[in-house]
Amino acid sequence: YKKMGEVRALDTIKTSVTTHRGCYGECNFCAIAIHQGRTVISRTEDSIVDEVKEITKMKKFKGNIADVGGPTANMYQVECKKKLKFGACQDRRCLYPQKCPALKIDHSKQIDLLKRLKGIDKIKKIFIASGIRYDMILDDKKCGQMYMEEIIKDHVSGQMKIAPEHTEDKVLSLMGKQGKAPLKEFKEKFYQINKKLGKKQFLTYYLIAAHPGCNEKDMLDLKRFASAELRVNPEQVQIFTPTPSTYSTLMYYTEMDPFTGKKLFVEKDNGKKQKQKDILIPRENNKRR
Repeated sequence: YKKMGEVRALDTIKTSVTTHRGCYGECNFCAIAIHQGRTVISRTEDSIVDEVKEITKMKKFKGNIADVGGPTANMYQVECKKKLKFGACQDRRCLYPQKCPALKIDHSKQIDLLKRLKGIDKIKKIFIASGIRYDMILDDKKCGQMYMEEIIKDHVSGQMKIAPEHTEDKVLSLMGKQGKAPLKEFKEKFYQINKKLGKKQFLTYYLIAAHPGCNEKDMLDLKRFASAELRVNPEQVQIFTPTPSTYSTLMYYTEMDPFTGKKLFVEKDNGKKQKQKDILIPRENNKRR
């Protein structure tokens, strides 16, 4: 394909480093656990450091690493010892409806990794562009605050990406995500730390419209919560898309909650799906942008 010119999509990952694969978040709408596994497999610090050193030798390298992460950035070197020995549990999840006591969350290894990467010659900035599980940070009573301060101080490019996906507990439950209480707590801590460090950075929220079980009232409630509690007008909103092998896709086609057997409202009209999104981002705003 050389005669067709450079592959522009590669520009976004040339200076990105994958630290691990797999995800035990197991959100009902996400297929990552299907194709990467429920067990997080992390690279060694030395392997990652060596790759970053190689990147610094690139001709047009400007000193910035665009991303150090994986499906969820802060799952690096955090895994359940029981799972590593016996395999994933058949009857429970690691993080939903609450974190399993067997999973010991400790961000210290990622903090150590980031500090080593910052010390490499020719490195100006190491960014974390991958998503972050804020509920895991809040659960880490030993290093969670330290991790937040580290990434807010040195590894955020103006905005930190988090993915609450929704704010209404009924919909979040169907998504396989915890309720909105951790989101409020994290948001407050984030801005407190920014104020303490004298920085003016922001949170970016990824949200989903028209997930199975979500109706227009739920989107209106999300809009009110975003305005009153998060103090934002959402911009990162996608309409739910059925993805093979996920529970949310099962809900979409059967119009049933597979865990309870109860009937579910599922919006399948494309116009009404768009209307749910338009509640958060009116089309006139899209035209202005």
